Amino acid sequence: MNALDGKVAIVTGGASGIGRATALLFAKEGAKVVVADIDGPGAEATAKEAGGLAVQADVASEQDCERIVRAAVETYGGVHVVFNNAGIIRRTTALDLDADEWDRVMAVNVRSVFLMCKHAIPAMTEGGSIVNTGSGWGLKGGGNALSYCASKAAVVNMTRALAIDHAKAGIRVNSVNPGDTMTPMLRDEAKQLGEDWAAFEKDAADRPMGRSGSPEEIAQAVLFLASDAASYITGSALVVDGGGLA
Repeated sequence: MNALDGKVAIVTGGASGIGRATALLFAKEGAKVVVADIDGPGAEATAKEAGGLAVQADVASEQDCERIVRAAVETYGGVHVVFNNAGIIRRTTALDLDADEWDRVMAVNVRSVFLMCKHAIPAMTEGGSIVNTGSGWGLKGGGNALSYCASKAAVVNMTRALAIDHAKAGIRVNSVNPGDTMTPMLRDEAKQLGEDWAAFEKDAADRPMGRSGSPEEIAQAVLFLASDAASYITGSALVVDGGGLA
């Protein structure tokens, strides 16, 4: 039996990278998948491949988060899994960071998790699972990434608080915390910093396993946390980074 047979799963940030890989894996494992992303055509492409539903949405908007959940309920009858994966990064120090950029990073990376949980949890039954994308930089500091580090630390601790609040309802909440992963966002980081991609990629691979991760590898960790195989795990921060944090 597939790990998510009969389950309805929402994936935010599902147009590319980790979100796309996870949506496709969820579908392969039997889930009906709702793919949400601000990139409408990208969401449509992922949803088409996953045999699911696409919703173009800005997860920083409460109206849009409510609409994503409503689409899942109206189309598939409920919500069992939510993967809060949408995120952005700004590679700057405090001195170079515009206040509006700070607000946008917090809105996409933190506010969206709160809003999706606020609207999805009432639609979930016992056995529901929420997985939030944190980061290794949510567990330790990193250079030239103030707003990102702050936002991901918030996600990690918000995950713990959500886990405590909703455990009695049978809903588990965990975070997956990737290291550098070969996604479009990683390439965008190099561009923001004005660094050569080959040199940036080599630096990202400087960890015990000697390489960066793939979106598919992170997706496997998300699947584990989302599935009944992790039925006694809640409030955890699973690090998936090739030994970098170690």
